[in-house]
Amino acid sequence: MTMSKPSVFYFRVNARCLMSLIFLISACQMKNSDSEELPHLQETPLFQPYRSNFPCHIEVAAVPPIDSQADEWFRHARALEDPNIFVDDRDYKSIVNLTRQAAERRHWMAMLNLASLYLEGRDPLRGDEDALKLVDDAMRFGVPAAYDRMGTYFINGTAVEADASIAYAFWQKAAELGNPFAMFFLAEKLNVGKDSEGNGKWSNIPIATKMLECAFAQGYGRAADSLHYLYAAPRSETGRIIGDRTAATKNRALRILHSGVKLGCADCAIALSIEFGRPFDLSRTLAPVVDKARGERYQMLGRALEFNPSRRFPNLDRILPLPPAELPPWDGTRDSLLQAARGVTPPPAAPVPSAASQLTGRYFLNAAYALRKSGATTSERTAPFEGYWQPRMPKQTDRSFSPRAQALPGLYRKGEPFDIQYAPDSKGTHLPLTGLVWEHSLTIRHNHGAIEPQATAGLTSVVARPLPLRSARADAPCPVTGVWQPWLSDGHPLQAAVNQFWRQSWLRAGEPFPQPQRDWLLNVPATELTWHLMDSDNTKAQ
Repeated sequence: MTMSKPSVFYFRVNARCLMSLIFLISACQMKNSDSEELPHLQETPLFQPYRSNFPCHIEVAAVPPIDSQADEWFRHARALEDPNIFVDDRDYKSIVNLTRQAAERRHWMAMLNLASLYLEGRDPLRGDEDALKLVDDAMRFGVPAAYDRMGTYFINGTAVEADASIAYAFWQKAAELGNPFAMFFLAEKLNVGKDSEGNGKWSNIPIATKMLECAFAQGYGRAADSLHYLYAAPRSETGRIIGDRTAATKNRALRILHSGVKLGCADCAIALSIEFGRPFDLSRTLAPVVDKARGERYQMLGRALEFNPSRRFPNLDRILPLPPAELPPWDGTRDSLLQAARGVTPPPAAPVPSAASQLTGRYFLNAAYALRKSGATTSERTAPFEGYWQPRMPKQTDRSFSPRAQALPGLYRKGEPFDIQYAPDSKGTHLPLTGLVWEHSLTIRHNHGAIEPQATAGLTSVVARPLPLRSARADAPCPVTGVWQPWLSDGHPLQAAVNQFWRQSWLRAGEPFPQPQRDWLLNVPATELTWHLMDSDNTKAQ
């Protein structure tokens, strides 16, 4: 659940005032004794539409690492908000509780979703101020999306005084930190489309293009719809079309729209249904042929995405490849079309009991998880946030104390006092240890290195991987027809941007694998990827 930004007609920012204050938000608005503790009161450079450079940062490389058990709770909550469940029939008590559980472990997406649930009144004990605090906390943790959300709060006057200039400042900050939603929103204001808010005053096509391409690289499908306008015909910096459409530019625009459908862009699917099925102008259409059958399939996918924007269709080419490939057979039903195009995930492996799963109390750890140190530490006496914490023994300068085994990691709630640790002295008397440093550990899925992209229930087909397991190098031709999953090794900074079910690709034997820099606009050398076969014609979906 993410809060949408206002319509471009909802407000107007005075461009003259903006450009006269191109450096910082007025300091008089920031004078507050708590300003250092309240990120929404921080001084932030104002929106600069005429900037000459925009480096692409990837959001998932900047956010705090996600605790896997918290992620399970978060995905369960998202599944309970399935659009197929009528709003009044949804179990919002469970949704709030699960989302709060995840948020308490610093799951940044859960924190922002919980803020939205508070604003919607889903928890009668929480409201606007609680939502603001959650977003402030997420900003403290360096979450780019939190800056984007704060911009929305300032434009709407949610728990803060409405101020469009501050809103744009936060959206700019979010975009600079790597948030794709903010990139898309600001790019639209730089005269990308005919209805753009910035039309005629904020035109900056080079920067808009960089923002949209960076958003698309992160899997934000809506950016593809805006990009296709920019790709179809050359434009000046101010947005004026300065060249005719060519076969090459039309093909590029067609392909980015097709990729947008894979990433969940409803507008992309509707645009392609028109391009193929009922083009307005045959001389300008992007499609190389009029093909009503293709148009019908795109239209059905577009309607499905309008109903549930969380859907993704990474294996679209299985049922709807671009020309000149022939259309595969289809029985004409909506369910079979969506089933063929969506991603696949393997069934969860049965957990193997571990030593920690046999323990009780705070030292119990579900057998489905293992622990990995996150790098966070504290010397305080209470836990700064919920999670598994383990004491690190101080270097003993007093030799009267005997060595002792390292204490086990224990689960502590935020603000809960850490257990006192004791060590025996030379006389056998157990005395409390002082000067301890407590190390935090994340739960990770105990899957022993298996290729297991995660997804909210209902968004993928659960399919057992074909045996024997098949893998391939990215620079080699596809050896077997089927669904292939790209994978980056554990610890790669862009692992979370690639190891997703929506990065899958349906490929035929002999075809080349997608190239990240060319096909995804993501700066990852193809040689760093390994592709894994997840499904084939002989595999039955559950």
